[in-house]
Amino acid sequence: WTPNFIMYSVPRAGQMGFFQRTEFNKEILKLGEDGKEATPAGGFPNYGLVRGEYVILKGSVPGAVKRLVLMRSPARAKGLPEAAPKIEYLSLESKLGD
Repeated sequence: WTPNFIMYSVPRAGQMGFFQRTEFNKEILKLGEDGKEATPAGGFPNYGLVRGEYVILKGSVPGAVKRLVLMRSPARAKGLPEAAPKIEYLSLESKLGD
């Protein structure tokens, strides 16, 4: 027996809603211990101040602002870069439009 249709809310193969979303090849630009080094004045919109360890990634990360981001070692690793990327400027100005 096969149903005539399956409702959109039933989890199926693929990436839907809040299920796991996988993105590959995000470059790590900077790792840090003190959040004050990367927190703009007034904090990030809808998040606030970064108080602990942080990671700055190249590109965008999908999902809600406070959602946990899981990272793992790459399955298909490329060669390691010769040197860490150089960050010339990191804006710490307010992101709230003040």
